[in-house]
Amino acid sequence: MNLFTARLTGKMLSTDAYEQAIKDLQERVKRYRQIEKSPELAEYLELKKLVESSDFQERRNELVNRKYKDTEEGRKVNAHDKLASLLRIKMYNYAKGSDTFQAALKFRESEAFQNAADNSVSKTERAMYNMIFRSAFYKNYMKVQNSQELVQLTELEKEINTEDFQKRNEFWADSKRWKRTEEYKKEQRFNELANSDDIKFYFKQRSEKIDWAELFRPSFEDLMSSNKNWKPGFGYANPAMKDGHSRTSELQAYNNGKNTFFAEGRMDIETRAESKKAVAWDEHRGFTEHVFDFTSDVMNSKEAFSQERGLFVAKVRCQGAGRHFFGLTTGKPGSPIIALYHYNGDIHQMGLVNGDRTQMVDLTGMLRSMYYVYSFRWTKDELIWYVNDMEVLRLPNRLPKEPMFFLAQSWLPGNEKGGEGKLKVQWAKGYRPVDDSPLAQRKADDKE
Repeated sequence: MNLFTARLTGKMLSTDAYEQAIKDLQERVKRYRQIEKSPELAEYLELKKLVESSDFQERRNELVNRKYKDTEEGRKVNAHDKLASLLRIKMYNYAKGSDTFQAALKFRESEAFQNAADNSVSKTERAMYNMIFRSAFYKNYMKVQNSQELVQLTELEKEINTEDFQKRNEFWADSKRWKRTEEYKKEQRFNELANSDDIKFYFKQRSEKIDWAELFRPSFEDLMSSNKNWKPGFGYANPAMKDGHSRTSELQAYNNGKNTFFAEGRMDIETRAESKKAVAWDEHRGFTEHVFDFTSDVMNSKEAFSQERGLFVAKVRCQGAGRHFFGLTTGKPGSPIIALYHYNGDIHQMGLVNGDRTQMVDLTGMLRSMYYVYSFRWTKDELIWYVNDMEVLRLPNRLPKEPMFFLAQSWLPGNEKGGEGKLKVQWAKGYRPVDDSPLAQRKADDKE
């Protein structure tokens, strides 16, 4: 796999761009989680549930779209106004308010009017009153007074003049009545929250990005400011085994951490040209003393960090001669080994070292002088390797169910010309297993 071409074609980010992308993603996730716990989001979700409910929408549509004339109040006011505008009703009301007419009605009921021989009433007055009582005006008055229309008008006037009706009528007569409701205030608050930067940001995040970012919850982080997380040796599980030994088939003796330096924000393992006598493993004679022409180191994080499953990441490069490795091991001989970074003297590689089932991918087009971020994702089902943001290998999970720890080493095979070199690790990080993340737990809960 040619990473130089991948970088040129934009299929892989540069290391600086990738680190910045991870930093940005972590910041987004941090903000996402803060918003997720905020009272504003809780209020928004509660209001969303309310505002989008059928009852709320029906109420809103009624208040916004219903015409005043179609309301009960509008119909009653309209009915009242129609009755009140009838000529016979107007004439009736005029007669009712006329002192002369009302006096005539009162006189009609008097004994003087009833007794035609009563001389207290002049003939002229009697003639005038008789003319009134024979008029269409009087007939209209008497007809309206005994009509259902007047009863209806009276009842309507009584109702529409009540304080309760006046309030309801004033509300429904207002074309902007929706804006006067508590529901409108809640709708406005909902819209305010929906248009806020935080809420828009929260819902804009693509779920798969957040899923991936759930991995970035550190369980281990070493910026290589000191050797506190690293011990010399292979970290063998069996304490009886001689840790940190070389092989007689190699050119270097491991130097018990003396060739490992922490400075300028990185860990350097140096392979140096210097003679050293050390105990080494010989395939035929077992452990024996052997004189080497070079020294180097092997370092492990077993005491500080080991983990089963999750995400393991390191920023690494090398220079000079030799083989260089940074990866994961269980500390048990014969167990699978994960190569996050392996320079075999010719090209870089990543993959699974597992006896005759070893599967490695060659990474061409890389300069040893350039840092890359090497990642290994270990799930229940899969093993996935990345260089920067580019996936380079995916295999089914064939690892033992036990923790693995970081291992860093540089060595010189005996069948090659020796020389000095360095393995440079700028940082190494471990992140919790994705299956243990809060998001994964919520998804599991949702399935139950």
